[in-house]
Amino acid sequence: MVKVLVVAEFYPSRRDPVLGVWAHRQALAARDAGAEVRVLVLHRLIPPRASLAGGLRGALDAMMERLREPRHQLRDGLPVTYVPYVSPARRRSYANWGAWAAVPLALALRSIARAFPYELIHAHNAVPAGDAARRASAAGLCRRAPLVVSVHGGDVFYTAERVPAGARAVARSLGAARLVLANSEGVAELCTSHGARESRVVHLGADLPASPRSPGREVPPALVTVAHLVARKRHADVLRALAVLGDRYPTMRYAVIGEGPERAELERLALRLGVAERVDFLGQLEPAAAIERAHRCTLFVMPSTEEAFGVAYVEAMAGGVPAIGCRGEPGPEEIAAAGGGMVLVPPGDIERLTQRIDELLRDGQRLREARAHARKTVATHFTWESCGRQTLAAYERALR
Repeated sequence: MVKVLVVAEFYPSRRDPVLGVWAHRQALAARDAGAEVRVLVLHRLIPPRASLAGGLRGALDAMMERLREPRHQLRDGLPVTYVPYVSPARRRSYANWGAWAAVPLALALRSIARAFPYELIHAHNAVPAGDAARRASAAGLCRRAPLVVSVHGGDVFYTAERVPAGARAVARSLGAARLVLANSEGVAELCTSHGARESRVVHLGADLPASPRSPGREVPPALVTVAHLVARKRHADVLRALAVLGDRYPTMRYAVIGEGPERAELERLALRLGVAERVDFLGQLEPAAAIERAHRCTLFVMPSTEEAFGVAYVEAMAGGVPAIGCRGEPGPEEIAAAGGGMVLVPPGDIERLTQRIDELLRDGQRLREARAHARKTVATHFTWESCGRQTLAAYERALR
């Protein structure tokens, strides 16, 4: 049984049970497939700049909340250790966070190796987790082991392109990895262009409900998006489509699940468009609650850009909820190519988005077929069991 140590910046905690839940699910999937897994979380003690919105008191409360996070936790039977570190503000120094985390991580690696002689390190994201693991190993501060790096999109869409010195940091980490795991073919190609020596695609997954949903049509119809409220997720496009479709579907609702910096602006836009009474801003929900709420809706609509994969699409589709995403984005394109139940629209094209929503809602037979195809696509290609098998095979490849 291969012993794997997962290192991640984004990972669920008592403070935030949603953050990085995909990394936790993949770790569980690898464990269930036969790997022995432990997790180290890079736990930054300094809260983000957004905490200052509540004044000095708000920032101090946020820091105290991080300090109170238990260092050792058991999550779904998986031992997780939170490794505290500090670093400067993200805007100018994110590319160097791996350097700030390297020594605390090395000490944690040395400590855990006494009881768990890990054979491989799996870092989620090249920066900062992969970079910190690379630095700790290169300095001889911890047990040496092959490095596998998962790239979920942020490294190649954000860090390498928009962060000072980010491209160099990403290239160093990807170059040091024996194997890079990408969540889609498009991201794998970008990883190669940024220095990966070998990469393979490992899709994240979703849980299939025990039975398919009822084939009846919802009255009223409902749209849903599960995502961080940031501009690239394009919730505003869905609000505008909701407004355009108001005459045809006057009772249609839109559930917005998630939090983020765009919430206030989206709420103002809903008011300006005259749809505020039909939009439910539900905030961040526990993962299971978010999925359950999405499965009660008619269509999952997230015409986002820079979408490396999009676990939220397949989570909705697993429950028989057809999804709408953007054409030209790595994740949505790959999900759509795998089977039915995923509709693509050009980015920023409100007219086409509105048409696709209308086509599905007004044709009951088409909607029923899309539901069945959505579930089948996930069952065939995007389950957590499949992810676990692919992840374990990648570990075995890296150890050859």
